[in-house]
Amino acid sequence: MAQVSMTVRMDAGIKAQFEELCSQFGMSVNTAMNIFANAVVRKRKIPFEIEARESEAYLKGLESFKRIRTMAENGELPDLTLDEINEEIRLYREGK
Repeated sequence: MAQVSMTVRMDAGIKAQFEELCSQFGMSVNTAMNIFANAVVRKRKIPFEIEARESEAYLKGLESFKRIRTMAENGELPDLTLDEINEEIRLYREGK
């Protein structure tokens, strides 16, 4: 199989720590990166969990949505005509 080179940019401190750990494992950085790439291809996923926390704005929006949905399910929201709904949308877009 043909070999190719790849350049990776990372923080200098992380690189030094990574090189030291790879050395302790008895392998080169190149070998470690090949092991990682092979695992990704074989498993068709990153071989560890990647997670992001939701922003506070997202959580507040989700909470508002759930509250309004519950109100709608309980019949607590007023019936609006299509014209009234469109007017609400227009005012929102105008920032009023």
